[in-house]
Amino acid sequence: MVRKNMDEILTDHAWCEQKAASNAISTIVRFSQHADLVEEMTRIALEEMEHFQMVTQKIADRGLELGPERADPYVRDLLTFVRKGGSKTNQLVEKMLFSAMVEARSCERFRILSEELEDEDLKKFYYELMVSEANHYTTFIGFARKYGGEIDVDKRWAELLEYEGTLMDKYGKGETMHG
Repeated sequence: MVRKNMDEILTDHAWCEQKAASNAISTIVRFSQHADLVEEMTRIALEEMEHFQMVTQKIADRGLELGPERADPYVRDLLTFVRKGGSKTNQLVEKMLFSAMVEARSCERFRILSEELEDEDLKKFYYELMVSEANHYTTFIGFARKYGGEIDVDKRWAELLEYEGTLMDKYGKGETMHG
């Protein structure tokens, strides 16, 4: 399936990178009291926009157009599990764990693409992005633990993992990064 519609995968991927950059920027806005978090989210936002540019270049190289933004049902469904409100600490932990989960799923998808594609250029491209996403995942988990205070971050992560596992049954094998 991957080989059949790489164009759709690239478009979905591009929009995921843009949304990841927006997520990092919104984290800066909401949690600007943490200078180290602001610095790291700025780096991630810039990196994600660079990834967006790289993916759109792959699209252009194929003579295609980016097309409209795609909805991401996985992210929408995952957000239903994220606790809203509560203390600023709780909000930060929830945002970091949600972000870590999305990055972990992207990392997994990029690994699969780097192993399964026949196109050597795309195999290398997705391998390099896999490494980047793994770094983002660990960064988000690290901030959840650093600023989690009295929150049992590992327990909450386990709950999120369990919930996320139930989502996988909902999705087929469509041309998306997360489903």
